[in-house]
Amino acid sequence: MMMAAEYHFVKGMIKPVAALAVVAMAVGLSYLQKLGLEREMVYSIFRAFLQLSVIGFVLQLIFNSESVAWIFLAYIFMVCVAGHTAGQRAKHVPKGKYIAGASILAGTSVTMLVLVLLRVFPFTPRYIIPIAGMMIGNSMTVTGVTMKRLRDDVKSQINQVETALALGATPDQAIMQPVKRALVVGLSPVLDNAKTLGLITLPGAMTGLIMGGASPLEAIQLQIVVVNMLVGASTISSITSTYLAWPGFFSYAHQLRVSVFSSD
Repeated sequence: MMMAAEYHFVKGMIKPVAALAVVAMAVGLSYLQKLGLEREMVYSIFRAFLQLSVIGFVLQLIFNSESVAWIFLAYIFMVCVAGHTAGQRAKHVPKGKYIAGASILAGTSVTMLVLVLLRVFPFTPRYIIPIAGMMIGNSMTVTGVTMKRLRDDVKSQINQVETALALGATPDQAIMQPVKRALVVGLSPVLDNAKTLGLITLPGAMTGLIMGGASPLEAIQLQIVVVNMLVGASTISSITSTYLAWPGFFSYAHQLRVSVFSSD
């Protein structure tokens, strides 16, 4: 069975290899414009090919085993990688990687639990792992942007925050407006994407189903579920990240930590 899977994989790579023509065009344009991105483009495409190929064989093994244990192992692995990536974006936030990981875990696990309890998806690796991947990837981006914006906003408004503290405001009162602004900035792309679905772009999940032969009406039904779960997971993750992040901005004496805002 493994040999057959490898044969079909190699045969199916003809079209992806042919699609490298557009990458070659991008590399050529980068060279002509002297952007210096040629090497990075080639490396990025090679890495994407390698990673997707490996994960394809891994998922094939997982789906064939039908073991629920693989769901938790894959889920924890994806959350750890996403937390590390989001934490790098918000590198000046104290314990940013741990906060990002915990926030992504909270948002995606709560959303997934609701979907499973409502029997929107069966609790099997074939359904849960891809869906979790979509939620985790989206929450990773939103969480990283939210945490970075929160820290940067507090830094730019540091005099106002310190004035509020001097006038008797508690840390959560003094930082309320920066938290709201960070959440709006972090969640706006998710909401804007939901508003324009079907008008400007056809999402990946819907496009994949249609190209695979599914009815457009069935594809739409699944895509609506995907949009709903992305909005829910992203909102929970971003709000959780702000509540976990902002206490690290203050000392036990309710003063702003200068070290958090001293670097760019």
